Amino acid sequence: MQHLLHLSKDRRLKQLIDRHTEPLGLTRQKDIVFYLCASIMSQQLSTKVANTIRQRFLDLFGGQAPAAEEILAVSPAALRSIGLSNAKVSYVLNVARFAVEQGLDHRKLNKMENEDVIAYLTQIKGVGRWTAEMLLMFGLAREDVFAIDDWGIQNAMIHVYKLDREDKKAFREKLLKISAKWSPYRTYACLYLWRWKDNSPVTAVKKK
Repeated sequence: MQHLLHLSKDRRLKQLIDRHTEPLGLTRQKDIVFYLCASIMSQQLSTKVANTIRQRFLDLFGGQAPAAEEILAVSPAALRSIGLSNAKVSYVLNVARFAVEQGLDHRKLNKMENEDVIAYLTQIKGVGRWTAEMLLMFGLAREDVFAIDDWGIQNAMIHVYKLDREDKKAFREKLLKISAKWSPYRTYACLYLWRWKDNSPVTAVKKK
């Protein structure tokens, strides 16, 4: 595969790649609204708790991923009853409302460059840059995204490249310099960095 040949030029990253007999890949999520809602619901939670709340959310809609209009038809009290905070209830409803009013489907997002998608999504209160980057990677299967603010990515790069985050500005510059060599396949590099000590992001959710 072309991306593995390219990334393997980085000797240290190649060590992570060589640990896996099966190459890591990207898969598009069919439902962008559900993906974003699940991402918001899972933030700052363990994988186990996040999966429980996600399933409770699906159960509100007969076990199926709901349309944006269906989410808006549910009362905030019902959303709170599945374990969501008031803030997360508000954010989930913000996503659904934005989808109805502005559009959140593959046809619309696929026409945009990565930074344009991030700018578009972060108009939604409750969706930050990191969440938008996760959607680019795991929702839209974009191959060249580097999640510089992801704690798992940073920790893995500190270990693999012997970095120090004490000087934050210098640390970020070093991360960008290293990751620039991975382009146009930075997403795949992130996948292997996350797999260092199985440090995958919680928001890599899959629809049943």
